[in-house]
Amino acid sequence: MPRQFSWRVPALLLLPIVSASPLEAQRRLVSPADSALIGRILLAEDRRDPTDHALALGRRHSDPRVRIFARRAAGRARDSVFAARNTFVALPPPPAWPDAEWRVRYRALALQGDNCARIRAALEDNAWPVRLRAADLVTAACRADDLLLTSLRGWIDSMPPDVSRRGRNSVSWHAAAHAMVAISKLQPSEAATLVQQFARHRQWQLRLYSARAAAILGDLVTLRMLARDTDPNVREAAIDGLAKLTKDGDTDIFIAALSANSAQVVRAGALALAGSTHAGARVAANAAFHRWVERANASERDVRIALLAMAGRPASDDRPPPGRAVLPPEAVALALGADIRLRITMASTSGGGSFTVRMRGDVAPMMAARILQLARAGYYNGLTWHRVEHDFVIQGGSPGANEYAGSDRYFRDELGTVPHVRGTVGMSTRGHDTGDAQWFVNLRDNQRLGRDYTVFAEVVEGMDVVDGILEGDVIATIAR
Repeated sequence: MPRQFSWRVPALLLLPIVSASPLEAQRRLVSPADSALIGRILLAEDRRDPTDHALALGRRHSDPRVRIFARRAAGRARDSVFAARNTFVALPPPPAWPDAEWRVRYRALALQGDNCARIRAALEDNAWPVRLRAADLVTAACRADDLLLTSLRGWIDSMPPDVSRRGRNSVSWHAAAHAMVAISKLQPSEAATLVQQFARHRQWQLRLYSARAAAILGDLVTLRMLARDTDPNVREAAIDGLAKLTKDGDTDIFIAALSANSAQVVRAGALALAGSTHAGARVAANAAFHRWVERANASERDVRIALLAMAGRPASDDRPPPGRAVLPPEAVALALGADIRLRITMASTSGGGSFTVRMRGDVAPMMAARILQLARAGYYNGLTWHRVEHDFVIQGGSPGANEYAGSDRYFRDELGTVPHVRGTVGMSTRGHDTGDAQWFVNLRDNQRLGRDYTVFAEVVEGMDVVDGILEGDVIATIAR
């Protein structure tokens, strides 16, 4: 359940927020010279430079907001986890969103263990997140449960001819994909036929789940075929499966993966080659590393590090692109409390609907402003929510629909005291100061994320649409 917080906020800090026209208010309250100083302070923080003279000027400023910005910038610049953040003024809490009623049943499933009757009942739940979760929890202990198997077979038989679209509160490829993996644990011979069928399906997610099922079955023929698939996410899953089953037996496939143009494929190949004594493996890894350095994409660090490890080199040999400290438009206005919102409209083929987020420039002005820039440029239009954990987060905004493809320049963390409660929006990272422009929306209170992840927005309308998002759902547009 959303937790209640008691916050005391100085009226001066809230003045631009409660104004009918925040941008106009901040222009009245801040001179051009002060606005420029705030911009310099934000840039010093973004460069992680606590010695910048703008911070000293800000600390002596007559406006308490400017003093806070300067102190906060110095604190973030000196300490990557900003341990002193709680000594700053408390900020307004996010809205409190009631939980979806089905989530109680979703959580209860984790406690059922091998209770096949409970799992079987959940396969008939009226909420698809609960049903899909039940399928994922199926184990070999339910092999003799014919009714459970009948339910899973029904999901496959009822898969619509066109799985590229779904209606609201329904599924397309999802049920059949989860059922196939579940059946692979229960009836391997039956699953083998399904895997071969779906491994050639035009919908790449079905081929992805085929790779997962093939790994359970030990189906090397299918995995080797999918390791050369046209979709990088399918290739990654197949390579991961092969690495667990054959290791050195498929070295040629893993080395070939190093020449791919997709980060997740190259990374999977490099990890699969760990410890290999193949004469050409290190040579291929070194060549691939130099090629990925030339791409100059900060968010591809993971693939470069994996290649270095394969080549027997330390992570300190990485050569990331140089950072760029540029003040994005509206960063100063957001810092001063401008109320700026984005509407995320889901594609009609993904159930439609929309939800609205309010940018939290009071805690993360640079990140919020950069997200606005990307949205205005159409960066997110047509991208997907590739990660959906119905009692944790949804995550999306990757050009490759995976964890390893994102913005070519990292976003710095702007850690603060806004809690990671249900409905807050955070920046995906893989280590401090590695924001890659991918969003995640907290579906429940996730307070433990506060140490490492920046909240830069909060859902203010349409949380029911967020709760209804499924894996692979497409973002039509993000616009003001």
